[in-house]
Amino acid sequence: MKSVSNQIRMLSYGALIAALYVVLTYAAGMLGLSSGVIQIRFSEALTVLPALLPAAFAPASIGGLFVGCILANTLTGCLFWDIVFGSLATLLGALGTYALRRFPALCWLPPVIANILIVPPVLMRVYGVADAWWFLCLTVGAGEVISCGILGMLLYRVMRTRIGKSIK
Repeated sequence: MKSVSNQIRMLSYGALIAALYVVLTYAAGMLGLSSGVIQIRFSEALTVLPALLPAAFAPASIGGLFVGCILANTLTGCLFWDIVFGSLATLLGALGTYALRRFPALCWLPPVIANILIVPPVLMRVYGVADAWWFLCLTVGAGEVISCGILGMLLYRVMRTRIGKSIK
C-alpha cells in the first residue's frame, strides 16, 4: 500500500510541476517576454528543481518539466518539430541539472547549454529564421541565462533557505 501512495505522490509532484511550467510559459507570453529576439520563459527557471528537490523526487521533477514543456509548446501553437526538439532540450537540461545537483552554483548550466545547442537549428529550419546561427546562439543563450541562471538560481536560493527543510 505504501508504494502505491508513493507513486501517487510522485505523479502528483510531476503533474504540479508540469502545470506550473505551462502557467509560467503563458505568463511570460502574456507579458510579451517569450516572443522577442531574446526570449525569456519564466518556466525555464523551474529547471533547477531536479537539483533542489530530494533525489527521490528527481524523476517526478524531470518528468514534470518534460511533460510541461510538451504541453506548453503544444498549447502555445509551436510547430511539431519545435515541440519535439524544444521539449528534448528541456529534458536534457533537467537531466544535466540533476547530474550537477552536488554543485548548486553550476546546476543552471545544463538547460542553457542544451537550449543553445538545440533551439537555434530549430528556429532556422522549422521557422525559417534567417538570422545567423551564432546570433541565434547568443540570443537563445541570453534568454536562457536570464531564465535559468538568474531566475532559476533565485528560485533555488529562496526555496533552499525558506522551505528547503520542509520538502526533505
